[in-house]
Amino acid sequence: MSGVESIDWDQLSEFVDGMWEDSALPSLSDFIRIPALSPAFDDDWAANGHLDATIDLFIGWLETIEMEGLKANVHRLAGRTPLLLCEVPGTGPGEVIFYSHLDKQPEFTGWSEGKGPWTPVREGEWLYGRGAIDDGYGGYSAMLSVMALKQQGIAHPTCRFLIETCEESGSPDLPFYLEELKEELGNPDLVIVLDSGMGDYERFWITESLRGLVGGTLKVAVTSEGVHSGLGSGVIPSSFRIARLLLSRLEEAETGELLPEWLHIEISDQLRSDAGEIVAVLGDAIVSDFPLLDGVKAQHEDMTDALLAQNWMPTLSVTGADGMPPVSAAGNVLRTNTDLKLSVRIPPGVESVQASVRLKALLEDNPPFGAHVEFELDTPANGFSAPAMPSAFAEALNDASNRTFGNDAMPFYEGGTIPFLAMMQESYPDAHFLVTGCGGPGNNMHGPDEKLHVPTVKSVTQCVSAALAAMADR
Repeated sequence: MSGVESIDWDQLSEFVDGMWEDSALPSLSDFIRIPALSPAFDDDWAANGHLDATIDLFIGWLETIEMEGLKANVHRLAGRTPLLLCEVPGTGPGEVIFYSHLDKQPEFTGWSEGKGPWTPVREGEWLYGRGAIDDGYGGYSAMLSVMALKQQGIAHPTCRFLIETCEESGSPDLPFYLEELKEELGNPDLVIVLDSGMGDYERFWITESLRGLVGGTLKVAVTSEGVHSGLGSGVIPSSFRIARLLLSRLEEAETGELLPEWLHIEISDQLRSDAGEIVAVLGDAIVSDFPLLDGVKAQHEDMTDALLAQNWMPTLSVTGADGMPPVSAAGNVLRTNTDLKLSVRIPPGVESVQASVRLKALLEDNPPFGAHVEFELDTPANGFSAPAMPSAFAEALNDASNRTFGNDAMPFYEGGTIPFLAMMQESYPDAHFLVTGCGGPGNNMHGPDEKLHVPTVKSVTQCVSAALAAMADR
C-alpha cells in the first residue's frame, strides 16, 4: 500500500501508544539517568564516556525493536564526539534524513522535591528528567514513525537517522561528519528535525524559522591582584563598570534593543501578518506561559511585537559570570576582573561568522580606561528559514494534525538555534524541511523540572508517519 489515504488511523494510534509505553519510554527513562553533558560543559567528556553510553543505550533499544533492514553504525572522528547514523531502506520513492541529538545541558538548580536531572519521574502525562524533551525523545519518535507504517504495510521512503552528541555545544563537530559521511547521507528530498518547539499541546506545529547564535566570553581585567575597596575605589576603574560600558555599545539598556544595524533584518508586512495569525491562536500565552514573578512585566505589551521580538529580532543574554565570589564570601575588595558569558541570538538572514567578527571588534576596540579586554568567540551558528512546502504535503500534515490532535496544523517560530538546520540547508538547497517537536509550554528545557508531555510525543510520532506516507503520493 502507499500514501496517506491508506493509513488506518485507529491502528496507527494503538501501535504508537503501545510502543511508547512498553518500549520507548522505559529506554528514554534509562537515557535520563546518564549525565551526558555536552562537551561545552564537560572538558573530560571523552574519559567520562557518558556520550558513548547514550549511543550504546539507543543501539541496545534498536536491537529490541527488530526493524526489518535497519542498519546502525557509530562513527568516531579523532578528537570529536561520536555520531550514530542509522538507515532503513525504503519501500517507496524518496530519501529522508531525520535529525536528533543525545547530549544534554547542565543540571541546573531548583528541581522540585523528588525530582532531579538524572532521575526519571513519570507523573501523570509528564516524564521528568534532563534530556527528556531536549532531545532524547527525537530518535525514538523517528524510528517509531517508520515502524508504524511498516506495521500496516504502507510504503515509506529510505530513511536515514543522524544522531549527534554535541548539539548543545553548537554542533562544532557536525560539519566534519557531514563531509565525512556525504556519500552515506545520500541526497535527501526531505529533512525532518525533531528538536523544536510548539505553541500549545493542541495541534501539530511546524517550525518555519529559528534564530542563529553568536556569542562568547567577555573578559575585562584591571589589576593583578585584589585591592581594598576603601583604598582603591575612586582610583582603580571597576572591571564590572567597564563591562557595563562595553555592553552599552551593544544593547540599549532601557529597552533591551540591540543597537548595531548589522544584527537586524527587515520585518516585512507579510511576516507581521503571519505572526498575527499565530497570536490569534495563542493569545497572551506568548507571555503568560513564562514563570514571571508577581509584578514583573514583559518587554512588550503587544503580543505580535512580543512574538517577533522573541523570534525575529536580535537579543542579548548574559548567561554566566566569573571573577565574582558568592555573596556569602564577598569582602570589601575591588576585584581584579569580570568575565561575562554572552549569548546573542540573531535572526535568520544575518550571517553568523561575519556577525561574530564584528561583535568581537565592537567589544574589544578602544576599551575604557585602557582596561585589558578580550572577547573569546564561541562557534557561531546561522539561523534558518524554511522553504515553502508542496501544497499536497502541507495538506497531508494538516489532515494528520486534525486526526491526532483534533485541530489544524499551525506554523511556528523558534527563538532558539539548531545549527544542523543551516548546515543542511547549505548542503542540500533543494531539500524540503519538516521541523517540529514536543517542546511546548511548561516543558522547561535547559532548566529545572525539564519534562516531556507524553500524549504529545505520541501524536507527533503519528503526524511524522503521515509525512513519510505522503512521500509515496508524489
